[in-house]
Amino acid sequence: MRIYRPAFPSAVALTLATPLLAQDVQTPYWASIRPDELNMRVGPGEEYRIAWVYRRAHLPLKVLRLKEGWRLVQDPDGAQGWVLARFLTRERTGYVRGQEPAAMREEGNGSARLLWRAAPGVIGLLGDCSNGWCAFAVGPRKGWIEQTRLWGAGEP
Repeated sequence: MRIYRPAFPSAVALTLATPLLAQDVQTPYWASIRPDELNMRVGPGEEYRIAWVYRRAHLPLKVLRLKEGWRLVQDPDGAQGWVLARFLTRERTGYVRGQEPAAMREEGNGSARLLWRAAPGVIGLLGDCSNGWCAFAVGPRKGWIEQTRLWGAGEP
């Protein structure tokens, strides 16, 4: 006669461990906004007042701290506040900073052919970074931008 043991205890253990694993992330790290609109609050809960409303999907944010389903983040201008974790993605994006347009070059060096100029505030997908240059894509336009011109590149 066989004894049937349900997998219930191990399923419960996995279910309880999952939220703990989700919290076991090293901060700081880069993330980006998933939806077209995101509320930043002054505290980690919906009862806290809204400090900012972001209307820019893919804007990179630096995650500074974790608290349950909330993340303390910093934006490119230095503003800090709390957002719901489910509205962030780990997709790496970059935000062109500075006062002047950033040169987007064919290769990762200053003498490579100039392809485009990315205006301050432009957001694009971030690729590999090496030797002070990062692969950067804005829609179909792809090239390399100096890492110092991008918020969201390098170590957070």
